Amino acid sequence: MSREKILILDFGSQYNQLIARSVRELSVFCEIVPPNISADRIDRKSIKGIILSGGPASVYQKGAVHCDPKIFRLGIPVLGICYGMQLMAKTLGGTVDKAGSREYGRATLTVTDNTTLFKGVPKLSTSWMSHGDKVHKMPHGFKRIAMSRNTSIAAFEDNQRRLFGVQFHPEVAHTQYGRQMLKNFVKGVCAARGDWSMKSFVRETIEDIRNTAGRDRVILGLSGGVDSSVAAVLIHRAIGHRLACVFVDNGLLRKDEARIVREVFQKHFKINLKVVNAAEEFLSALKGVVDPEKKRKIIGKIFIRRARSTRT
Repeated sequence: MSREKILILDFGSQYNQLIARSVRELSVFCEIVPPNISADRIDRKSIKGIILSGGPASVYQKGAVHCDPKIFRLGIPVLGICYGMQLMAKTLGGTVDKAGSREYGRATLTVTDNTTLFKGVPKLSTSWMSHGDKVHKMPHGFKRIAMSRNTSIAAFEDNQRRLFGVQFHPEVAHTQYGRQMLKNFVKGVCAARGDWSMKSFVRETIEDIRNTAGRDRVILGLSGGVDSSVAAVLIHRAIGHRLACVFVDNGLLRKDEARIVREVFQKHFKINLKVVNAAEEFLSALKGVVDPEKKRKIIGKIFIRRARSTRT
């Protein structure tokens, strides 16, 4: 698919899906990818911008997750958020150290330059901070564009290379003008047209599934959760009766969940669904097991064994 998109490099932030949702609400498609994606795999024609997410680690710690440094030389605009800003600073020659005091919660943001990332944002506004490290020295070519009481460099930019960083989280509702800031980056800096919609995504995805499946049948493990449910409906729209779904009732579900899944997918969506009652098998295998990790492995092994033995 040749649609324009924004890439989000995932460094483990709890807010990644909020970043993605904020971008999609601007009618621009985005995709969350692993942080170690090679710059050589990034299509300069379709990728309009890159966002480096936040994360729980410190960029100077041993084993800290980094990105391909060549990403900053692709000519594609990059926005670093929290950990992403610190990673950008360190990679390009700046320094990152522990903050004098951890900053968590609402903080007053003072904008010192509102020509690009903060266009339309007042000088003083509320932002949401969540960090124990901060940028102490900016890389060559960068300038400060915002600060807070505890963070002298709350945002910076190299406008010539179209590289930006913010220490706070514009994707959360607590940041007063966060949506405007992301719009400035996506629509302004990245010049994304904003002609994507969920309807067009559904149409394209169904066509892609149809082309991939050809005349073959497809078997789908259906849990009743969001991911597998959406996949089931899209595949069914694409190939109809050639989709067979298998739902395993492992006895660990919420009350009436198995019945609801059966009714929704068999009666409402008219999907070929086989329900397997395996509660006794799962519960017997879990009897006396206390450790959560051991439980997870036992459940996984039984699911795999059941999938191999089930005939649809």
